[in-house]
Amino acid sequence: MKKHNFNAGPSILPRIAVENSAQAILDLNGSGLSILEISHRHKDFQVIIDEAVALFKELLNIPEGYHVLFLGGGASTQFVMVPFNLLQTKAAYLETGAWAKKAIKEAKLFGEVDVVGSSADKNFSYIPKGYTVPADADYFHITTNNTIFGTEIKHDIDSPVPLVADMSSDIFSRPVDINKYGLIYGGAQKNLGPAGVTFVIIRDDILGKAERPIPSMLDYTIQIKNGSMFNTPPCFAIFTCLETLKWIKASGGVKKIQEMNEKKAALLYQAIDNSKMFTGPVAKEDRSLMNICFVMKEHYKDKEEAFMEFAKGKGMVGIKGHRSVGGFRASTYNALPIESVHALIGCMHEFESENA
Repeated sequence: MKKHNFNAGPSILPRIAVENSAQAILDLNGSGLSILEISHRHKDFQVIIDEAVALFKELLNIPEGYHVLFLGGGASTQFVMVPFNLLQTKAAYLETGAWAKKAIKEAKLFGEVDVVGSSADKNFSYIPKGYTVPADADYFHITTNNTIFGTEIKHDIDSPVPLVADMSSDIFSRPVDINKYGLIYGGAQKNLGPAGVTFVIIRDDILGKAERPIPSMLDYTIQIKNGSMFNTPPCFAIFTCLETLKWIKASGGVKKIQEMNEKKAALLYQAIDNSKMFTGPVAKEDRSLMNICFVMKEHYKDKEEAFMEFAKGKGMVGIKGHRSVGGFRASTYNALPIESVHALIGCMHEFESENA
């Protein structure tokens, strides 16, 4: 039976990236050595990381004055690195979900944090509007896509201070105006690669302002000077990122990827909105293109477990909603084929015809 992978992360990757990575484990480019065995100082690996950085910049149209880093520690370590390097007196944060809350918690260790807007009052089912970013903040931090609650900021915000964004789950899903950001970071394990590597896009002019001593591993300046290799980087994960970047380019680039993502999301949201049994808990204008959350309508709540088992029997993988939301979640990341969305919709229709 064909499996349809809707996992929220680690998640589906392009098949060619998986196959090429598997081959590299056995033999990297005919070297007789595995990607798992070569030194990160070896010329063969330097070619890999250089090409990954170059493709990153090409696909996102990153201008001069920005650096691309591949680091360890996940986005959660960036929750610490950002304020460690950038927070002098006060930072502004937008609270839109669980990961934003964790970023706020870490930032409070380094200085004052002004939470300029929050959607906690409605269980993070919308993106706050009408907030004001203080002009004296050192930076403004946002989480662009919320994997747990299914909301997304789908445009590039104008900020009066350096804009910092956690784009763990929507990087490369749409074109981004990099010029509007001082720093973008994210864990790779959604749209870019496997777990184990974290990307950072950072602009020169926001660095070197914090006066506190910064440990070497957490200092962006040191990581830049060492080309992401102050210590041994996650070599295999970076290789798979490169393969995914090649796939994005071969697919027509980020704009083409965006068009397919919008088509997939429109199909699934239409099925939810037209359903007798299912409904979406997220404000329609803020619905994520990456993580589509839906629940049973109140008088069908007792059918949730039955649908989960039914869907599992049809090859649907990873559609159980996060425990803080309940219901179901279909993560429709870049590599998910539209056929999987059609399969899930068919599954929903079949279950509804038998149970509604």
